[in-house]
Amino acid sequence: MIVMRFFWPIFWFFCGVLAMYAWISTRRKIRKRITIPPPRVDEDDIRRIVVEGALLKDDPAPLDLRQIKKEEDEFWNETWEEVEEL
Repeated sequence: MIVMRFFWPIFWFFCGVLAMYAWISTRRKIRKRITIPPPRVDEDDIRRIVVEGALLKDDPAPLDLRQIKKEEDEFWNETWEEVEEL
């Protein structure tokens, strides 16, 4: 009986340690995948900045918040069919 009193706290302690290790290792893997590379500026880009005063890249167009709001309002204003009860 004394052995069982000793076993369960040790067992749960190691389960907790294992869960913490799994959580930390998963967080490290996710952090490695998400790293955003710094923007690259080469000599041609620097010349453009000096000549034009700005550097424009082929980035995606910014989101039109008015259009998004309009689409969202249209979505929520739609009528929904009632669910048939069985």
